[in-house]
Order: sequence, then C-alpha cells, then structure tokens
Amino acid sequence: MEKIITSYHPTEDGFYGEFGGAFIPEMLHANVAELQEVYLNIMNEPSFQREFDDLLRDYVGRPSPLYLAKNLSAKYGANIYLKREDLNHTGAHKINNTIGQILLAKKLGKKRIIAETGAGQHGVATATVCALMGIECVVYMGEVDIARQAPNVLRMKMLGATVEPATSGSKTLKDATNEAIRDWINHAENTHYIIGSAIGPHPYPDMVTRFQSVVSEEIMKQMEEKTGSPYPDYIVACVGGGSNAAGAFYHFLDNQDVKLVLAEAAGKGINSGHSAATSILGSEGIIHGCRTLLMQTDEGQIVEPYSLSAGLDYPGIGPMHAHLIKSGRAKVYAATDDEAMTAVMELCKEEGIIPALETAHALAILGRMDLKSTDQVVVSLSGRGDKDLNTFINYMNAKAN
Repeated sequence: MEKIITSYHPTEDGFYGEFGGAFIPEMLHANVAELQEVYLNIMNEPSFQREFDDLLRDYVGRPSPLYLAKNLSAKYGANIYLKREDLNHTGAHKINNTIGQILLAKKLGKKRIIAETGAGQHGVATATVCALMGIECVVYMGEVDIARQAPNVLRMKMLGATVEPATSGSKTLKDATNEAIRDWINHAENTHYIIGSAIGPHPYPDMVTRFQSVVSEEIMKQMEEKTGSPYPDYIVACVGGGSNAAGAFYHFLDNQDVKLVLAEAAGKGINSGHSAATSILGSEGIIHGCRTLLMQTDEGQIVEPYSLSAGLDYPGIGPMHAHLIKSGRAKVYAATDDEAMTAVMELCKEEGIIPALETAHALAILGRMDLKSTDQVVVSLSGRGDKDLNTFINYMNAKAN
C-alpha cells in the first residue's frame, strides 16, 4: 500500500492527468477532507495492515487462485489465466474493498454505513462486513436492479442490511449512487459511505484501488511461480466504475511491457442508443464528485446508459481508467449483450465455470486481441454468475422465442 507517484497515479489533489479531483457539496466537505487527510496514514499503520491482511486470508479466503484455462487457451491460441475472484467469500472482488473500508470507518468512529450497488455484489459485500463488525448498514439499489438481481437483494436482507430502492431516472446504478449521496449529506457526522467502484471524489478512487491492489500483487507472485516471470503480456478486465480493473492493473501500471485491456458494455450496440460504452461515447464532465469521461448531452445532461449487466450499467468510468485510456496506456473494447452472453456459455462449456455477466464482457473480447501462442494473458474473473441466473434464463427464453 506504499504511495507511488507516477503519471498513472493520482496527485495529492486526486487528479489522474486531467481526471479526478473532488467536486462535492459544502455539507460533505468536512467528511471528504477528513478522509483525504487521514486515509493513507491509517492504511499504512502496521496494526491496520495486519487486521486487513488477516481478514483477507482467513475470512475472504485469499489468495484467490490463478488458473490456467487450458481449453480456453487452446481456443484462443494463447495462455489464458483466470484470476479467480469469483472464489472469494461473497463471490466477487468487492469484498476486498469493503473489508478495508469498514476497518477505516471504525478508525474514524463512524456508527453507520451506506453503500450503492448495481449488480448487488458490492451491496452483499458491504452488508457482510457490517454484519461482521456489528454496524448499521443501508444499501441503495435501483428499482430495476432490485428486480433483476433478486438473489443478492435477499442475501443483503438476510445479512441485516436495509435495502432502499432508487426510483428516479433509469432506476439503476447511477440513481442508487445519487440516493446514497443524498443520504450522506443528511447524515454526514455519523455515516461512512463505502463506495464500491474506483470513482467518486478524491480519495475514493485511490483508496478503493489500493484496497483492490491485493489482486495485482497476487498475480505477480503467482505468475512468477507458474511462468518464471511476474509480468504477463496482457491484463484484461471489464470496466464500469472500474474497481476490479483498477486492482488487477495496479502493480503493472508503470511497466509498459504489460498491456492493459478494458472491456466496456456496448449493450445492444455502441450506436444503438442502448449502450454503456462510456469511453467511446462519452466526453469529459463531472459525475458523482469527480471529473471523468461520461455519457452526456451537449447541454451536460446525463445520457441514460443501458447494459444487460447491472454492474456495468453506469454512464461514467473511473478517473484512473479515463486517464489510462486517454494517455494510450490502456486499450478499450466494447462487448454487446449478445457477445457477453456467448462468452458466459463458452466458459461454462469449456471450463465448467459460470462467470458473472460483468466478467463475461472481458472474456468476450479475447477473440479481437490478435493474440500469439506465446502470450501470457490474465483475465480478471471478477465474479461468479449465481446472481445472474434469472437474467441468463430470461435471455435464453427470449432468444428461443
């Protein structure tokens, strides 16, 4: 977690190039300023790191395996490794960040936790750590996402969380985030907001990335063991807000030999009017406290995103990723709903693994990457597909009809 300053890491003001910063209402200034002042010091305390590491090992089940997918490798003509974040407790990478942030919230004396969630995995991970620590938990979730992610809603409630529906706008992740921010404004003194993506006002993008950086730290060690080199040729991850990609990229940011590849959600097609391909369709603007790339009209009004996957149904992208894309450090592809669903079924049949629909977008772009037989490719398998079974069934039924 040591602080590294390069062109791919944030300045003290939280800017990645021209993206990032903290654009917040006055009523949140004290909370955000407190976080900015103390987060690195707290995270670097030996006692904090010890408790964080112990929980990652004994509660989450880390390190997660790095699996050479032999059948997938044969299909794409390269060595495809899957970083199995789907095997973590709660079924995704989200738990890495929520454990870090709940420990931070305790250090700050906060008695109440709020969170936003799209696919529900961050909501489940937040409810999980709140149950573990005995802290009140309120999760905001779009009404549309509540319907399509019903199993995760039930899990959150079983864990003791209150799930509040967001009923405005597209009733998805953007709107859940809006409601969470309103709550934070009204309860700033006793509440910590556990943001689940590498987005939001500084220090959240950096803080979330650092908590998730355990993923790239493990990849380096595991690649060294398996191949003799800690550096793969490619790291591939899906991106909405971007916490799983940020964690998978972190320790490779400054090594230009490791190519960074992002997969966005094209929905029904990039130019269909039903897409969430933010970096392709977006322009610079401010959303949820930071300057980044977002889908907006010429007048600056948010364009409603669309994706079959609830976790990628967001009109913006994390500021670190916006900088990586604009600087040319990362390459981005967009996968449609149909391509992602094909990738889901392919991984099921080739490797016996059911991936989350978000994760499937990363798998869907492998065929476009012009891979060589000697290439070592790590795909962040960010979550498991249990939560998406209803979506899978409805999709297949619709196709059959």
